[in-house]
Order: sequence, then structure tokens, then C-alpha cells
Amino acid sequence: MSTQPTGDPAPEDGSLPASALTTLGRRPFGVYVHVPFCATRCGYCDFNTYTADELGSSAGFDGWLDGLRAELELGARVLAAGDNPVPAAETVFVGGGTPSLLGADRLGEVLGAIRDTFGLTAGVEVTTESNPESTSPEFFEGLRRAGYTRVSLGMQSAAEHVLRVLERRHTPGRAVEAAQEARAAGFEHVSLDLIYGTPGESTDDLRASLDAVLRAGVDHVSAYSLIVEDGTAMARKVRRGELPMPDEDVLAERYELIDEVLSGAGLGWYEVSNWASGVDARCGHNIGYWQGGDWWGAGPGAHSHVGGVRWWNVKHPARYSTMLGEGKSPAAAREVLDTADQRVERIMLELRLADGLPVEVLDDAGLLAAKQAVADGLLRAEALETGRCVLTDRGRLLADGVVTRLLG
Repeated sequence: MSTQPTGDPAPEDGSLPASALTTLGRRPFGVYVHVPFCATRCGYCDFNTYTADELGSSAGFDGWLDGLRAELELGARVLAAGDNPVPAAETVFVGGGTPSLLGADRLGEVLGAIRDTFGLTAGVEVTTESNPESTSPEFFEGLRRAGYTRVSLGMQSAAEHVLRVLERRHTPGRAVEAAQEARAAGFEHVSLDLIYGTPGESTDDLRASLDAVLRAGVDHVSAYSLIVEDGTAMARKVRRGELPMPDEDVLAERYELIDEVLSGAGLGWYEVSNWASGVDARCGHNIGYWQGGDWWGAGPGAHSHVGGVRWWNVKHPARYSTMLGEGKSPAAAREVLDTADQRVERIMLELRLADGLPVEVLDDAGLLAAKQAVADGLLRAEALETGRCVLTDRGRLLADGVVTRLLG
């Protein structure tokens, strides 16, 4: 499981510096909710998640929900300390973990708690992640009644042997069925997640997965290359020689295939790992992250950002609930980003978007590097002439390297 960053001590009352609150409401504001529960642990996953056996009787759905309500109330009080009113959430994203394990009724309670504390804008985007195996037509109908507008389903692959390597517990065809059930329940926006580059995955396997995605009729796809994270079961298998490390050249070929197939089907890229059928189909919550917005992250291990202050909660659900029960913020630590830090993060994140990065964010050395990146075929020449750094197709494959160049 991933380790948390180090930072400065966070105040027990959760208070933020006045400087972080002065511009509140001028940037997009969202709420992220972390659901730490999973039925089983997938071999590649290093997220902050726990199975029932790992938690025992120390934490459960209802205790987590009580803690979540307490944190949302805390958040509303903290943000109300500024001169501006508490901004209503423009986006809500319930992630995990496996939020669908909560069921539609509890997920409705989650959204109700956000509505009662922060409030929701009239056109709020409300997304929940779901595992296809813990969904049903009745589940999706309940989500729609509760006010959810978007569903993101973990598919990973249509190939059974690939799912076995990932230790992913769902049948290959279930993700497509679930997506179709969500659409039948009235969800206009449904996303499927793919992982490519798993050891043993062939090009034909990936093509079959993409065919399944298109057959599902979704309007959004996220596709991520497999990363072998330290501390996972997969990392231990790689270390023992039971599995090979993903090959960088193969990953690049697979990415090009994904882009070709999805683009040909009318799903255009808007972020390096995300494709959508149009502007309305894009994930507004994640765009808020990439464009430097504000968000309150609630739940064990959740990260937040408001006005250049970033903090993260304690990871274990029992500790999280205990701290909130004692009237304390569950924040483990925080950091205040200075102007240089914010500039670095802006380059790292905005360059990944199809709209690119404004040239004025770069210093003189960065501008020279951008011109050289154009000469090397990594940035679009016509975009740079109009004042933006936009990745070429080749640049998308080497996006991290382009960021390093621009940062000097």
C-alpha cells in the first residue's frame, strides 16, 4: 500500500491560513469522498483500501459514514471562516475502494450529507466509481433517484487470463453488461476504465477489450498503463521472477492502438489517459484537479487542496473515525505550496490536457525548452505560435519527459 507524503503538522481543528480562504470561490470547487472498502484486494492495487478480514470489527460502513458526516461538517465550518461564503460543490466524486459495495441507499446518504453541508450547484456533476460485480439494474436506478449523474466502471480488460494476472474479481463480460444497465437506468454519462500492458496481454487481447468498450456504448474511457507499485502482490511476483516488468515499447504501441481505435469511434482525447465523446462527457471533477481547482477530500487517506494548501487524512478507517469522534480533524499532515511549487504543479498537470499550457507560465529557460520540444516533434508548432504548449501525438507518449524539459 502506498505511503503518505511527509508534511507539516495539521491543526487539530482543521483550520486553514487566511491566505487560503481569500480566493475561495474563484476556482472550481469539488468534493471527493474516499470509500476504503473492497471485497478483495487486487494484486496490482496500492490504493488505501481494506477488506472485511483486514478491518475485522474495528471499522464498518456505518462507522465510516458517521465519520464522513462529521468531516463534512468540519469542512463547512473551516471554509466558513473566510470572508466569502462556503462554495457549493460543482462536482462530487465518490471513489475508492469499491463505493458500489455501500449500495445505492448509502451512496444516497453520502450525497445527502454533502448537500446538507457544502451544498450542491444546480448543474452539479456527481460521479461514483463502481465494480461491475457489485452493481445491478436496481443499483443504478437507485443512484439516479439519489441524484448521481455519472458512473465510472472498472473494466481493466475483456480477457479472462489478463484479469487473473491482475487478480481482478469480475467476469470479463460483466463490465459491458453493467455499462448497458447504467445507460438503461438513465445515465447519459458512463465511463469504463482500462489497464493496458499487463504481463501476458496480447495486442489481440487489447483489441478485444476495445471492441467490448465500444459495444458498451459509453461516452468516456480512461486507459492507464500498468504500473508495478512497490508493496503490492504483483511487485513481489515481479521481484521473484514470476512475472516480467511491463515493456516500455509495448506500452507505447498499446497506447497508440487505444488512441487510434477510440478516436476512430468518436472518442477524442482531452487528457493523456482520458477520452470522451464531447465536452459534456468529460470528467469535470478531474479537470478541476488538472486545472488547479479547490476540493475537499473526505474519508480515510483522502487528499484535499484549498488555495495553495494541501493536506491528507490518516489512512486507517478506525483511526479516522476515532479522531473525528474526539472532535479533531482527521488530517495527518499538510503543506503550504509557495508560488514556485504551484508553478511546477501547473506545468505538470496542465500540459497533460489537450488544451495544453499557457506559455506565460514558463520561465525563460522553459520557453527555450519548449521551442526545442517543437523542433523535436514533442510540442505542436502552431500552438506555440499562439501562446500555448500542446503535446503532439509523440509528445503524449513522452509527456513526463517533456514536463522535465520545461521545468529545466
